Amino acid sequence: MFAAAQIPIGVLLDRFGPRPVQSCLLSVAAAGTCLFAMSTGLPSLLIARVMIGFGVAAALTAGLKSIVLWFPRERVALLNGYMIMLGSLGAVSATTPAEHLLGWISWRQLFEILAVATGATALLIYTVVPEPAIIPTAGSMPGGLSSVFGDRRFWRIAPLSATCVGSAWSLQGLWAAPWLTDVEGFDRTRLVGQLFTMSVVLCGSAWLFGMTVHYTKRRGTGTEPILAIISALFIAAELALMLRAPLPSILPWSLIAIVGTATVVSFAVIADYFPPELAGRANGALNVLHFGWAFLAQFGTGLILEQWPTVDGHRTVLAYQSRSVPTWRYRSPRSSGSLYHGLDPSGDGWVQFRSSSLLTFPTRAETFMPYEQLLVVMPADADAEW
Repeated sequence: MFAAAQIPIGVLLDRFGPRPVQSCLLSVAAAGTCLFAMSTGLPSLLIARVMIGFGVAAALTAGLKSIVLWFPRERVALLNGYMIMLGSLGAVSATTPAEHLLGWISWRQLFEILAVATGATALLIYTVVPEPAIIPTAGSMPGGLSSVFGDRRFWRIAPLSATCVGSAWSLQGLWAAPWLTDVEGFDRTRLVGQLFTMSVVLCGSAWLFGMTVHYTKRRGTGTEPILAIISALFIAAELALMLRAPLPSILPWSLIAIVGTATVVSFAVIADYFPPELAGRANGALNVLHFGWAFLAQFGTGLILEQWPTVDGHRTVLAYQSRSVPTWRYRSPRSSGSLYHGLDPSGDGWVQFRSSSLLTFPTRAETFMPYEQLLVVMPADADAEW
């Protein structure tokens, strides 16, 4: 729901502006949160969750659209960083602060508080936030999604941004906790503490990316190469986790959290590619790829892990290692060449990944080293390309 709503919301933002769109959708989120607090069965919980997802779907793109409308282009990256930093405080509050609150109140009371806060925010946005008129820029391109998806510059940045950011969101949002529990053996207290630290890193890195892009632009240097550097860091972090490098686990997981805020870089580049009247559509189109890849990564990870047995209720490190292999080459520095040479789906810049190699899982795994230094050889189809 969250991903599917991005493009329609982008169109609405360009047509009506961020104030009415964001306030209306947050009202839906408030109603969904209230329903969630009162739910007594799975159907009502699912309906409430869909309402919440749809209601907050414009939170990022509406803020990005507002910044493009209200501030000069040269300050967009810096303000994007500030906004995403503040928005990431939600991830911080969902860890240790929420854990402490649940010691005093029930989860239903917590959702009631969230419903009231969300409804009040919707009302505040509608009554206080200004709505500047959109003045078309001179010589701007025709409106419409075709202007976005038909632009080669969009496809130079979107695939790499989607795979890096979407994978990072997938890992931190869904699979960090199982990994830390199953592989690192964390109890709940240590788990919540590490998730809290990762969320704080998430906030700080958004601000850092905003400052970096801002000063890079002031020096007249392109910001696209920053995504290539982020891709390399992400591959290094995943390798450290998979190969069980002798490092504190917080280091690679913090790198993954940092990659999750690379949207600051991506949206700053998009703002340079398209005029303000297309900002909603452009940001929505990029967000579809971000959230779409996050969904595929979450689903694919779960599908792979299901092929492995559990030991005392926990999956082994081999299961998590097998999940990492199919995604590496999508984010390789080779593929980042598309930032400079354009999109060539049949060329060397992109992995040609056969569905048979994705859906065929190993029936056995041979281990040649001790547990902490595992080297795993897994059989694959003869025509598989990794």
